[in-house]
Amino acid sequence: MIFNFPLIKAVRVLLFPLSLPYFLIVWIRNRLFDWKVIPSVSFNLPVICVGNLAVGGTGKSPMTEYLVRLLSGDMKVATLSRGYKRKTRGYALAGPSSTALEIGDEPMQFYNKFPGITVAVGERRLEAIPQLLHDRPDTKVILLDDAFQHRHVQAGFNILLTECNNLYTRDWYLPAGDLRDQRSSASRADIIVVTKCRESMQPDEAARIREELKLQPHQQAFFSAIRYGDPYHILNRSVRPFTEGTEVLLVTGIANPLPLKKMLAEKSAAYYEIAYSDHYIFTIDDLKEIIRRFDAITAENKIILTTEKDAVRLMKFDGGLRSLPFFVIPIEQVFLFDEAPAFNRKIQSFIHNFK
Repeated sequence: MIFNFPLIKAVRVLLFPLSLPYFLIVWIRNRLFDWKVIPSVSFNLPVICVGNLAVGGTGKSPMTEYLVRLLSGDMKVATLSRGYKRKTRGYALAGPSSTALEIGDEPMQFYNKFPGITVAVGERRLEAIPQLLHDRPDTKVILLDDAFQHRHVQAGFNILLTECNNLYTRDWYLPAGDLRDQRSSASRADIIVVTKCRESMQPDEAARIREELKLQPHQQAFFSAIRYGDPYHILNRSVRPFTEGTEVLLVTGIANPLPLKKMLAEKSAAYYEIAYSDHYIFTIDDLKEIIRRFDAITAENKIILTTEKDAVRLMKFDGGLRSLPFFVIPIEQVFLFDEAPAFNRKIQSFIHNFK
């Protein structure tokens, strides 16, 4: 299903009255946890939660990957996700035969990129963590992906992400807005990272945002941007840098493709887009439509481009992709204002001082 995003946003304004009962449900749930009517459980090893207050793409996967790169050289790291949109249920440990349909696209992406770590999925993190530790008893730190609202587990360290162009302070509750949690829940975070900033952001703009976030004494804010690497072929991983004359057919099934589209507007001769819903499961008919649209581009220098998250859901069409110039664009998170060392120290200090 292809989405018309501007139309959806216009319609959502009409849903404002429905946001009030949603907010009430969220408020009651949080109070039950705060008053310990619903218990939270902690574990005797470092657990780091990466999450947000809003639905959609705030950059949780790049942040999780950043943490994996930071920590996996010194210790055994595991990631635990719920495996959103997978076709299975319950706990599962990623292995050589795993597919995105079985464990979800983001965990599959982690498994493919970081073969030295443990990747597991489970909707009930409270039950999944003991199973993960049983399967991988040498695990030294667990990264909970998209678990800020999963308060049954009390993480030792919480990293809250908010997108620069859609700060939670300026957002509203579902379904009229994107917030799935109270703004006040941000007080539970140890670090708040403002993501998808311009790399040219100035310190005074960052200072205004820090003031708007109203940080608690125990909190620190950081600012990050997305940096794109050279595209690589979806199957053989051969690299093909952008050239000035390249025309691109962009295929995405992610929550927020706008940063990628902005990059293509600057670096490609022209780009055309096929946008699917977030975590979309591609069919053979979709592949046929992609090929048809690609063949309709008259330029000789042309490629098909997709994201790493989408690639793990497209690789099942192995035979159909082999002869196509079908490329994947890698991304990484970079911290602004030379603050990566300070961020790294906060994470490493939590782990090294954990009791």
